[in-house]
Amino acid sequence: MKPAPLDLRVVDDVLRAAVREDLGQGDVTTAATVPASAHAIGRYTPKQDLVVAGLAVAGRLLELVDPALRYRSLVQDGDVVPVGTAIAEVQGSASSILTGERVTLNMLQRMCGIATYTREYVQRVIGTKARVADTRKTVPGLRPLDKYAVACGGGSNHRMGLFDAILIKNNHLAFHDSIGAAVRQARRHGGPAMQIEVEVPNPDGVEDAIQAGADIILLDNFTVEQTRDAVRRCRGRVPLESSGGITLETIHDYAEAGVDIISVGALTHSPPAADIHLRVTPN
Repeated sequence: MKPAPLDLRVVDDVLRAAVREDLGQGDVTTAATVPASAHAIGRYTPKQDLVVAGLAVAGRLLELVDPALRYRSLVQDGDVVPVGTAIAEVQGSASSILTGERVTLNMLQRMCGIATYTREYVQRVIGTKARVADTRKTVPGLRPLDKYAVACGGGSNHRMGLFDAILIKNNHLAFHDSIGAAVRQARRHGGPAMQIEVEVPNPDGVEDAIQAGADIILLDNFTVEQTRDAVRRCRGRVPLESSGGITLETIHDYAEAGVDIISVGALTHSPPAADIHLRVTPN
């Protein structure tokens, strides 16, 4: 399943800033060593098997470096490609291609890394009803790109920010006498259309959350056995989400416990960068 198209307009300011940050007053190395008239072709090629993400982003970055460059994707975001498969190519001014090399690789390596890492988690829950979701633990300014990359890897997107869903956690509950009181106040504030998720401190809180009208219940830092207990108490009446330190080694156990969603902050806060290089050939 391919991800929904990425609207680059929402990150254009970030991409422009990335180019300015690297280029500064100009690429002095390329200016000193590459003839201004030279032309070249460059191919972006992974040095590992990976899931592709960020092709249009790389194209936009190159356009910002030099609108005359001719860029094309050779595969699609969401494709799983083996090592050595060229995923995109660019032709035109050799100086411009070299100037855009690092900024495009930085973004491709991060986005493909997130997508590839996400796919590893998704594969561990195959055969269960659980889906893998991201969190808000993203690089500031890159959240739309980070979450898009998760979708490329087969994961689901949690809320985009603080504005599009209510998530009542333990620090919010500290201001209320009960889970029910917090959920009911949130419902009055957010209205019937606003999704409300609430964290429960232990399996005993599941019934309170359901009776108060929560749409989703968060089981944060539960053990697998506590998770099974919460699933038994819930009896499928609302979706349950597990989170908190879940790893590739433990995610299958949580999925088999019967939860509907497993959110993993590591997808975006510490993904291994994909190994991709740009091989430039004079043309």
